[in-house]
Amino acid sequence: MTVPTIVASLLAVAIAALISALITWISRPLLQRYALARPNARSSHRIPTPQGAGIAVIAATLGVALALAAWFNVAVPPALVVATIVIAMVGFADDIVSLPVLVRLVLQAACVSAVVFTAPDDARIVPALPLALERGLIVLAGVWFVNLVNFMDGLDLMTVAEVVPVTAALALFGWYGDLSPSAALLATALCGAMLGFVPFNRPVAKVFLGDVGSLPIGLLLGWCLLELAWHGQPAAALLLPAYYLADSTITLFRRIIRREPFWSAHRTHFYQRATDNGFTVKQVITEVFALNLVLALLAVVSVRAGSMSATIVSLFAGAVAVAIVLRRFSRPQAS
Repeated sequence: MTVPTIVASLLAVAIAALISALITWISRPLLQRYALARPNARSSHRIPTPQGAGIAVIAATLGVALALAAWFNVAVPPALVVATIVIAMVGFADDIVSLPVLVRLVLQAACVSAVVFTAPDDARIVPALPLALERGLIVLAGVWFVNLVNFMDGLDLMTVAEVVPVTAALALFGWYGDLSPSAALLATALCGAMLGFVPFNRPVAKVFLGDVGSLPIGLLLGWCLLELAWHGQPAAALLLPAYYLADSTITLFRRIIRREPFWSAHRTHFYQRATDNGFTVKQVITEVFALNLVLALLAVVSVRAGSMSATIVSLFAGAVAVAIVLRRFSRPQAS
């Protein structure tokens, strides 16, 4: 890690934030007119709010990341760029006119598959598995990850509280050579773009990301975490998104066990139950952000310590930290 690299990264964050904020500010009147999210029984907001600011976040992320890649002569996978744009278009269409579930899943699976199956054959997590089987399992995990990021984007600043600590940690890994340069550049740009979105999404939000933002963010973030796992750090790749993984996966299995239509919108995620249990939006976001900082620190420890014992301790500590927050969110606040 050199001083010029740090300066360039910080400058990239600032530029991405500025571009994201500017596009969001310019596009708000159009989103107000054509992409208005009206509250319903499952919503966390109470007044009609425009959605679709993800256009600004993704435009800023890809624009800055590709510019950085050209400057540093780093190759960003073309399949990832195309898939991100396509999945953003799918999300935008769903924001305007709700698409059938099957159509969304097929298009998402196609985008994830395009990214995974065009990766080099030597990019492996479990070399003992046949390559086709491992890649197939990664596609399934990728589709789930894209959707869980979408599911968790249901509260003001929730996605910011998740993405900013995770991408900051990924950028740090890139500085120290623990992550591919292309993934580090994308993480840096995404971190900045999300920071530019903050003034518009802080409670009470003036605009939402929409599916046009949450879906491609899930794809980009998932790919960065996959790159981290491919670079021999699967524990860190699990620790960084541990809260989102736990909240979404536990909620999914609970709904399946109860024979509920798990594909339909609902208000049973832990963070949603927290607001029903007396937590304010700011309290929920603060706890999620703090938890993600802890998880990011544990991920850094697991990578930099370079020992199995440190990795096991970090994973256990991360699981305990997530469990504590989930338990708090599931219980009513004392009056």
